[in-house]
Amino acid sequence: MSSSGRGIVIVGDSIAGCTAARELRARGHGGPLTMIGADADGCYARPPLSKHVLKGEAAEAETWDLSDLDITTIGDRAVSVDTESRTVSTAGGTHVPYDSLIVASGAAARRIAGPDQAGETVLRTFDDVRALRPKLEAASTAIIIGAGFLGMEVASACVSRGIEVTVVDVDPPLKRLLGSFLSDAISARAEDASVRFVRTESPVSLSGRPVTGVEFAGRTLEADLVVTCAGDVPETAWLAGAGIADDRGVAIDERCATACSGVFAAGDVAYSRTGPGRAPFWSNAVAQGKVAAASALGIEPACAPTDDYFWTEILGLSIKVVGPLPLDGKPTVLEGSVQQGSALLQWNHRDGRTTVVAFGIKKPVGLLRRLTRGSVAATNQGIHS
Repeated sequence: MSSSGRGIVIVGDSIAGCTAARELRARGHGGPLTMIGADADGCYARPPLSKHVLKGEAAEAETWDLSDLDITTIGDRAVSVDTESRTVSTAGGTHVPYDSLIVASGAAARRIAGPDQAGETVLRTFDDVRALRPKLEAASTAIIIGAGFLGMEVASACVSRGIEVTVVDVDPPLKRLLGSFLSDAISARAEDASVRFVRTESPVSLSGRPVTGVEFAGRTLEADLVVTCAGDVPETAWLAGAGIADDRGVAIDERCATACSGVFAAGDVAYSRTGPGRAPFWSNAVAQGKVAAASALGIEPACAPTDDYFWTEILGLSIKVVGPLPLDGKPTVLEGSVQQGSALLQWNHRDGRTTVVAFGIKKPVGLLRRLTRGSVAATNQGIHS
């Protein structure tokens, strides 16, 4: 079947889904293209929500306009897929046929509240941000469950408003991915900003109905605001019984193909069959969206399905990372000083790969990528560019 006659359906108006849609048209697909998405706010960028929108630096989410792509959009939730008849069904009873399907349904915030416990606050969507903003304005104390990227970004938003913050987690902040060296530096910066860290080896549960605090190891902590930042869960319920998803998400190969013919996946819902697991970063979602689109058309992808780049901003400190994670041991300091909050760092992994981190220092991503591909000597002249 030619690309002009092939009907392609994308489930999910995430960055992966939107990237796939734009790539399909850019690579010559002139046939029917349908996007199914349940978010009432449509297509928008999620990374800035916790970095800029929550702190009030931006009033609205950054939306994406796909009107130039001639897409049929269905604002509804996909509830099932029949891979034999090649049909996706929605909650409203619409049945959408496809020749190729791209699963880009993303992930939902992981919740820890009990089944009858109301008032849990999470941050995943723009609607979550709208709900959290007035709570931040009214709070003088906050507890953040989870010291990962999202947890530390929410803690930063609290600090910017003068809210007393306690962060609860098993490990020090970001240690699981960034290692002890950077975790110690981030901890010191946070403690200077009066952020309190509480570590626990016991499971954390929410207390109060509605939620007023947390319980762990026989202790109870209370605050005006409690935010759960405990990771995410792949949105795969609608794929039940189709043989596409498992408890880790949707397994994909190097062409973003799933175990089912004609079905591809990209973004936070997907994980590599040969990799360590999901890597729910914006850059990976973009790369996989492009690869899934090309694969759905039966043509060669223009890039790899992974892109080891991400960035965060914690307490006014920008951190850009290019290269594989996690990080182990101490880095080579290429420039600056971590203690002064401005450094260019390099980790050399045992498998020969390299990770470069711009820690509070302004460096273009292109330079960081070049440093991961070549030796320090070969790229040293470009460090100050």
